Amino acid sequence: MNRAALIILLLCACFAACIKAPGTSLVAYKQQAAVDDKIITDYLTANPGLNAKKIDTSGVYYIVKQQGTINALFTNSTLVTVGDTGRVLSVSGDPVFTQTNEFHPSYVLGSVIRGWQLGIPQIKKGGIVRLLIPSRYAYGPNAQPQIGVSFGLKNGLPANAVLDFDIQLYDVSN
Repeated sequence: MNRAALIILLLCACFAACIKAPGTSLVAYKQQAAVDDKIITDYLTANPGLNAKKIDTSGVYYIVKQQGTINALFTNSTLVTVGDTGRVLSVSGDPVFTQTNEFHPSYVLGSVIRGWQLGIPQIKKGGIVRLLIPSRYAYGPNAQPQIGVSFGLKNGLPANAVLDFDIQLYDVSN
């Protein structure tokens, strides 16, 4: 009898663990995607000289400021060395939340946000690209409380933040 009760209790615990967290539904995802897309399209409408191009159906836009000169093959394991400035794209100004200045970090392309994975291959080594990234291709509904605090974002990067990056690609290695 104890065994049967234990098995039933474990099954109940397993099913209870499968309940989705609030706000993770497909409806919420699509609603946020519509909000993000409107923020970006309104920004591009207000700044028609940017000549931004959309990467397929992702909602990520890019503006090539300098194409670069050396072709590279990009994979998820490609190591990229970049300089970047990141801003939150918003109606109340675009606060900077990250800037590398003279420090040029290297990242494995597969380990950065999806917007970078789609946008960085649009240029060659030595190139500069500007990326407008909807939240679903950045950090999504997850606030990043440590990012941006040193740049004046009191509570860090908010959830569902639409991001605006200027990225210079210094080196590419496979």
